[in-house]
Amino acid sequence: MAFPSSISIYTAALLLLLSTLGASDDRLVPGKPLMPGTIIVSDGGEFAFGFFAPSNSTPEKLYIGIWYNNVPRLTAVWVANRAAPAISSSAPSLVLTNDSNLVLSDVNGRVLWKTNTTAAGTGSSSPSPRTANATGSVAVLSNSGNLILRSPTGIMVWQSFDHPTDTLLPTMKIWRSYKTHEANNLVSWKDADDPSLGTFSLAGETDPFIQWFIRNGSVPEWRSNVWTGFTVSSQFFQANTSVGVYLTFTYVRTADEIYMVFTTSDGAPPIRTVMSYSGKLETSVWNRNSSEWTTLVVSPDYECSRYSYCGPSGYCDHSDATPTCKCLEGFEPVDREGWSSARFSRGCRRKEALRCGDGDGFLALTDMKVPDKFVRVGRKTFQECAAECSGNCSCVAYAYANLNASAANGDATRCLLWIGDHQLVDSQKMGVLLYSTAGADSQETLYLRVAGMPGKRTKTNTMRIMLPILAAVIVLTSILLIWVCKFRGREINLENRTTIFHGGFTSGGLGEEKTSNDSELPFLKFQDILVATDNFSNVFMIGQGGFGKVYKGTLEGGQEVAIKRLSRDSDQGTQEFRNEVVLIAKLQHRNLVRLLGCCIDGDEKLLIYEYLPNKSLDAIIFSTFYQYLRQVQYAIEL
Repeated sequence: MAFPSSISIYTAALLLLLSTLGASDDRLVPGKPLMPGTIIVSDGGEFAFGFFAPSNSTPEKLYIGIWYNNVPRLTAVWVANRAAPAISSSAPSLVLTNDSNLVLSDVNGRVLWKTNTTAAGTGSSSPSPRTANATGSVAVLSNSGNLILRSPTGIMVWQSFDHPTDTLLPTMKIWRSYKTHEANNLVSWKDADDPSLGTFSLAGETDPFIQWFIRNGSVPEWRSNVWTGFTVSSQFFQANTSVGVYLTFTYVRTADEIYMVFTTSDGAPPIRTVMSYSGKLETSVWNRNSSEWTTLVVSPDYECSRYSYCGPSGYCDHSDATPTCKCLEGFEPVDREGWSSARFSRGCRRKEALRCGDGDGFLALTDMKVPDKFVRVGRKTFQECAAECSGNCSCVAYAYANLNASAANGDATRCLLWIGDHQLVDSQKMGVLLYSTAGADSQETLYLRVAGMPGKRTKTNTMRIMLPILAAVIVLTSILLIWVCKFRGREINLENRTTIFHGGFTSGGLGEEKTSNDSELPFLKFQDILVATDNFSNVFMIGQGGFGKVYKGTLEGGQEVAIKRLSRDSDQGTQEFRNEVVLIAKLQHRNLVRLLGCCIDGDEKLLIYEYLPNKSLDAIIFSTFYQYLRQVQYAIEL
């Protein structure tokens, strides 16, 4: 706020009379009116109370108020008659009446301002009963800048701290009564030289009174962080000095009221928080070296700190060197062209629509000033708060704080829910703060519902992508396995035929040539034949000839066969044996005994025929026709 640069000539003239009018007196009593040119000063000399005229204003307009007594530049901290300035020519005066009221009136009896002790009693610092008709009352100016009206019994019936104007002083409270629903707030001056009501105000939210708003009329201009239940402290050092200034902002909830108060360290220079006529909330300290007010904190401090400047679902990123608007995670600008031109009012929209649990999840955004337009749900644990939101498809975010139980009026929890994306307005990513106790107390975590949450999104999208791929892989693998098995089966058959005709399995010395016309015959293991013939027992021998013996055998599965065991002394070589097998296989006939298989194991060479129970196999196997077949074989080979 731009404050008057000097005391007006008229006010200076009035103050010159102090030496003759008992400037050290800190109280006003009935029968001793306060006139222009007289003041009362607090016991410690910090503050003065009386008539003043703002700088550059007409001397005709007088206001009754409180200002710093030891600051050379007039700095008013409280004004009584903001709406009705007194006219100097009308001989105004302030009196304390016998009914314990302060009354400002002029010579014509026109009342310009008065206290109303009969209606008082709603202030945050007024726990004692009010006395409406006390006599012998006294008005005392304290060294904190508070004008206190007391009854003869010492009961406080009114105080200026309950009726602030534009300035918040240390130990002064901004409060709201649960019983009467009354509240006080700060209202700016109209301009630098006019204490009348301006357009900007600072007030706590009516319900639930856990955040503060600067409003231009009824339009929000700035919003504080939502109360997290902690005390917030800051430390500052005056330029060119080692003097430290500690500020502590505290929220307190009792059975009767909730209020915010700030205090300073002992020995701190004059310090104040002002709702300026420019629309900014400024905390400044008096620098005795430069005789200037030095601004410590100002809100809003950047353009994007203004209320909803970044639009719905946008936020002001204070972690950047120059704070700027960004979209919340999972959102994108509605108007990209406008966004690039620093027009952010249209805000952001979701990149991907929510699916109500189908891949949705909650992303934790830390160090946030959570958005406005929340719904508060009381008496919830963190898990219950999270479940309250996740179970409601319209809930797009939640935040939780465990408030100080002793200051929470029985409910130590604070669960906030946001219903709909359009409610996600005025959020910020907080940067490095000056808070020196309890860490980033006013910052908290916002749990934002996003589509395709990392983890959940991975699972959902992976399933959606992988299921078709997996199905395709299974089909292709099945086709490949079928083809491999079929090809391998052919390869095995070819190997078996090669083994039968070339001895690849048993002899290893029958060559590698293959005949495309070779018939496919099973190759039996020698061990299986030994079992089938009981180790070639004579009991099972059913015939013999020049090339060897014939045995009856029973294969596994019960099939009866005739097994021709060529004599080891036979001059039939391996090649001849192979030729015989090929020939017999090619000349299969329905009237001939069928060759079922063969076996080669070292020197052993065996042929397996079907068994004909009613005939002598030697008559067939060693018949003239068989000899004829041998001749045909030779003819073929030639």
